[in-house]
Amino acid sequence: MSSSALSSTTPLIVEAVEVHKSFGPLDVLKGINLTVRKGEVVCLLGPSGSGKSTFLRCINHLERMTSGRILVDGQLIGYHQHAGVLHEMSGKELALQRRDIGMVFQRFNLFAHQDVLTNISQAPILNRGKTRDEARARARELLKMVDLEGREQSYPYQLSGGQQQRVAIARALAMDPKLMLFDEPTSALDPELVGEVLAVMRKLASGGMTMIVVTHELSFAREVADRVMFMDQGVVVEEGPAREVLDNPRQERTQAFLRRMH
Repeated sequence: MSSSALSSTTPLIVEAVEVHKSFGPLDVLKGINLTVRKGEVVCLLGPSGSGKSTFLRCINHLERMTSGRILVDGQLIGYHQHAGVLHEMSGKELALQRRDIGMVFQRFNLFAHQDVLTNISQAPILNRGKTRDEARARARELLKMVDLEGREQSYPYQLSGGQQQRVAIARALAMDPKLMLFDEPTSALDPELVGEVLAVMRKLASGGMTMIVVTHELSFAREVADRVMFMDQGVVVEEGPAREVLDNPRQERTQAFLRRMH
């Protein structure tokens, strides 16, 4: 969605407030704030170790925050609040929340012993109450969308890295999520396979999917993102419209990072 199409009346899908995360004495996130509206694409940029992936994992409670709060579509993620005190949800409750948040990792995490169709259709049957026929029909639609029609019976070892990542995207989409999180989805791929995965992500963005993407692909961020957020050492150094930040960064730290990336 173009930034011009977004307004204060567009529903908030993500609201992160003062998110802190420490691993022992190491402060990895130092008060991150972010709002993402429905249909918006936000890219998180920054050097390795800046906290981008940790923040992404906090959004679906794969990492517990040390403090702060994150809401997705108005729901507090990972916790119930009683009398101002946060109480962590049970695993079952968390699983229900995560149905609405698709996540694609650097590694594809496909089930090696299952064919492509089963990899995609299993979760909607188990977690969305879909019938086998419904789930498989939807899986076939998604395989067509990610340009893998005809590979239903293939096993992960028979696919290239780019094809496996596209299956992983289809598997996340099969749950009909409200939000898609991508954690450097092309970083484990050979350079010639990167384009096919980014093409699928472009298609998702143009279709109105709300997305937060941790990436080093600056051309993708410039072309597809509504906003970028540049992080370093656990803080947000600079945030704004994608082209504005990438072409005319205001902060010296952002400028230095972008010079190194070109």
